[in-house]
Amino acid sequence: MSDDDTTATGSRAGGGPTCLVTGASGYIGGRLVPELLAAGHRVRCLARTPHKLRDHPWADRVQVVRGDVTDPASVAEAMRGVDVAYYLVHSLGTGRGFEETDRRAARVFGEQARHAGVGRIVYLGGLTPATVPERELSAHLRSRAEVGRVLLDSGVPTAVLRAAVIIGSGSASFEMLRYLSERLPVMVTPRWVRTRIQPIAVRDVLRLLVGCADLPADVSRAFDIGGPEVLTYLDMMRRYTAVAGLPRRLILPVPLLTPGLSSHWVGLVTPVPSRIARPLTESLRHEVVCAENDIARYVPAPAGHPIGFDRAVALALQRVREAEVTTRWSSASVPGAPSDPLPTDP
Repeated sequence: MSDDDTTATGSRAGGGPTCLVTGASGYIGGRLVPELLAAGHRVRCLARTPHKLRDHPWADRVQVVRGDVTDPASVAEAMRGVDVAYYLVHSLGTGRGFEETDRRAARVFGEQARHAGVGRIVYLGGLTPATVPERELSAHLRSRAEVGRVLLDSGVPTAVLRAAVIIGSGSASFEMLRYLSERLPVMVTPRWVRTRIQPIAVRDVLRLLVGCADLPADVSRAFDIGGPEVLTYLDMMRRYTAVAGLPRRLILPVPLLTPGLSSHWVGLVTPVPSRIARPLTESLRHEVVCAENDIARYVPAPAGHPIGFDRAVALALQRVREAEVTTRWSSASVPGAPSDPLPTDP
């Protein structure tokens, strides 16, 4: 295996199912497409602006269909002849109406998949704490959970993968962790730095997404996915500084920083703007730890997987330092934003 934080293992040769990928211009979707191709699958991408995909090295190996997940006609056209449909779009923000937009898009996607006879839907959602009532979750996590339920209720066999923090070069969570750890030798931090989290390497997320294409038809459920370690955000910052070879940071948690204030603080220190940081920090108010690992029964982990936190950070930093970050969180959310981190940083 190469020293790459995005290459999924277990690729196979030969003809595979036809896979529809939504969100191919985004962080996960842009990395999933080449993994599906490497696994021998045929790939079709649904994109509102197809020209965003033209510079990808895999662009001439996929079919691109113009459309929007809220438009039934374009989704119906994209679903023709599809075996597996990947739903990788969501509204990461707190703007008015984003939950209704997500709900409507998921309903359209599920309905058109059922009408087209699609064999499986695969959705990457957020890990939610089992002990916390859904009404107490952040709007971002509530919406992710609702989208999963809508797709599971569509009548099409659906796999909902629920992940917490994804560690990989260019991910919003990783950039937030990287800049906080590298820029601030002394930090006064909010209480959520002591929240327990089960991070997962982006390579493992991609491996599981690819593996879900071959799930048995009678499997339709949500799966918790995570790495081998449960850490606090404080642990993650300290472990990051050790892997990066930085001096130990002084971190002082205080009880007064609300998610709103935290998001402005994150927006000031990191390239992640506050409107994106807010749903991320709100999601860290509650413990997000996997309640089960049932996905391993269907997609067995090869040797060396799931990848530990330190190894995931080392792989991500290697990609950053070699200027080989293939996709970024900002690809879909705020294209061309001045805050977009350069591949040579730091």
